[in-house]
Amino acid sequence: MSEQPDTNTPPAAPTHGAPAQGAPAGRPARKRMVDLDPSGQVTQREPDRSGRQFMNYSFFKLDPAFRRLPHAEREEIKAEFMAAADAWQADAPAAKGLIQRSYSLVGVRGDVDFMIWRMAFDVRDFQDAQARLNRTRLMGYLTQPYTYTSMNKRSQYVNRVEGSGHGLEILPGQGRYLFIYPFIKTRAWYDLTPHARQGMMDEHIYASEPFKGVRINTSYSYGIDDQEFVVSFDSDHPQEFVDLVHRLRYTEASNYTLQDTPMFTCVKKDLQETLDDLA
Repeated sequence: MSEQPDTNTPPAAPTHGAPAQGAPAGRPARKRMVDLDPSGQVTQREPDRSGRQFMNYSFFKLDPAFRRLPHAEREEIKAEFMAAADAWQADAPAAKGLIQRSYSLVGVRGDVDFMIWRMAFDVRDFQDAQARLNRTRLMGYLTQPYTYTSMNKRSQYVNRVEGSGHGLEILPGQGRYLFIYPFIKTRAWYDLTPHARQGMMDEHIYASEPFKGVRINTSYSYGIDDQEFVVSFDSDHPQEFVDLVHRLRYTEASNYTLQDTPMFTCVKKDLQETLDDLA
């Protein structure tokens, strides 16, 4: 799949009002503009130091030795872990904007068992969250095969679509499933002209339009993690997501994908249910 076009909106924003003059019926009305300096290199755009929402996707794998502990001890250890995880939000003032969601991957992947998705405006809050967990006994039975860190920023491609969101903050966990993968573009993508990239993304957005049951959350990792993006999709319909990914393989932008694996299918559950899936 190509660089995803937006955050906090469906794969393509619905049309609001009449299509732009000359646009085919049913396609989103678009402002006739292309960002000719997306990196700010030519105009020497000033750095943006405004607050942005950061994302942290932490995946955990259980040591089977935990399941050999007596039942009462397992329940006590799980309760301790859950209390530490919940306290991260409960102890923080509401103004910090901390968000946490839990997902089970038991029976879906062999290399991870559950995932905690956290959002904050300061990456140090992620350290605090993990430090609280590290002091629990359950962490002695857990490894973390994957952890991804990213942040939100405006999309240069779909802010041209009238009615699209700005993509500065995410309202997460709306679907029963969350599909996640790290994403890297080829370097050849950045060598294309802005008009060429925008044209490919217009095709990408148009191909995505019918899939209203899939909500995309794109975040950016340039310089703060190994991948360039972390892409996640909220949905109640896995079959719709499979068909969306399949369709996007046929778009021109797909030729510029360097990496879009591993892919994780996460089932939304509260933390108690998530831990009960472990043992």
